[in-house]
Amino acid sequence: MTAARTDPAALLRGTATGCLTAALAIAAHGLASGAAPTGAVAAQLGLLAATIGALASTIRRAADPRVLIGLLSAGQLLGHLLLDAVGHAHTSSAPPPLMLAAHVTAVVLGALMIAACERLCSAMSQTVRAVVSAECPAAPAVKTVTVCANDQPLHSALMLSASISHRGPPVGCAL
Repeated sequence: MTAARTDPAALLRGTATGCLTAALAIAAHGLASGAAPTGAVAAQLGLLAATIGALASTIRRAADPRVLIGLLSAGQLLGHLLLDAVGHAHTSSAPPPLMLAAHVTAVVLGALMIAACERLCSAMSQTVRAVVSAECPAAPAVKTVTVCANDQPLHSALMLSASISHRGPPVGCAL
């Protein structure tokens, strides 16, 4: 049985890679044809983005910008093929080399940003972990006084009761 991944940034990396794959495909082809894909094509692009994101979060070396460039490039290529398969035509006047350069630039910059964000996430989580796990001095123990019931009366009550006489004046003098 394999051990579960403990990389806290893997899910963030996968989410960012999947979202960037879908955003680049939709934006680039929206600019090329003037309309964003809708319906089943949008759902297929979402499935493609989820697949690329899942790969980015589970591949061991996906934190390397070169691997991210490969994943994002594969996502762009598959997205382009998917849009071409359903009849998405390019109506812009941009030459293919310029379109290719725009895709490559977006993929490289996106991969570098995702890798940088992952490093920052790792550094921040280590800092938070260090601050939270720092040992604080223990609070001093509070002295507690317990009062328990006593079957003997207070000493002052005993002295008062002993000083009172129960004897009164003679009966004949009282009349």
